[in-house]
Amino acid sequence: MSINSTNPVERLLNIMRRLRAPDGCPWDREQTIESLRSNLVEETYETIDAMDSGDRSLLCEELGDLLLQIVFQAQICDEEGAFNFNDVVTGIGDKLVRRHPHVFGTVQADTSGEVLKNWEVIKKTEKGGDTPRSLVAGIPRHLPALMKAALAQKRVARAGFEWDGVADVAAKLEEELAEVKAALAAGNPAALKEELGDLIFSAVNLVRYLGFDAEEVLNENIAKFMRRFQALEARLNAAGKKPEECAPAELDAVWNAVKESEKS
Repeated sequence: MSINSTNPVERLLNIMRRLRAPDGCPWDREQTIESLRSNLVEETYETIDAMDSGDRSLLCEELGDLLLQIVFQAQICDEEGAFNFNDVVTGIGDKLVRRHPHVFGTVQADTSGEVLKNWEVIKKTEKGGDTPRSLVAGIPRHLPALMKAALAQKRVARAGFEWDGVADVAAKLEEELAEVKAALAAGNPAALKEELGDLIFSAVNLVRYLGFDAEEVLNENIAKFMRRFQALEARLNAAGKKPEECAPAELDAVWNAVKESEKS
């Protein structure tokens, strides 16, 4: 195997084979599919950070790190006799052709909405044999909860399980908040936990219905909160104080002052 191949994909695959060889890298040889799980998650989020940064050279680097995780796992599975990298590439190529009959076949789809509707129909029949596959089947177990909620809602909405208008979605959110308050008043922890889940799910649904991404909206809100709290700490530090030394009323006053300063 040559690591000097002019074909960049072949070169990368050969490098990974060499690293996993008996006389290769001890660390790489010790890795398993299970041990690489956290690496894949970490590289995925680093890629997302690079996407958000707008730095294309950084994105190029992070995409390479993400690709490495795919190549690494494919090499391990090749050694097990399960499949290899070419099988991964062939599989996704076949899937893209199968799920785009409006491009590679005779199906008509003139809008992105029609494309997504056809996509879900095809997915339902791909793995279910004679039994149609559930619209919410296959949603990753370990997907962050906000993303998982939004994905489930999007899938069923494409099948017509959707609200008539935003007023109805907002009303549902208000209804769930009332149920949370009722559970609080009743002093029932189990019911309260369930109602809080319903409230969060309904909030995600409103965000989705309005065309926003719940994960992104919450992350932006967290960033705003952290920025404001750091400004609060700076103001208190300038006065020779720490947050834990202040009364709630003083903290609230400084917090409001920070918020007002952002408007100027």
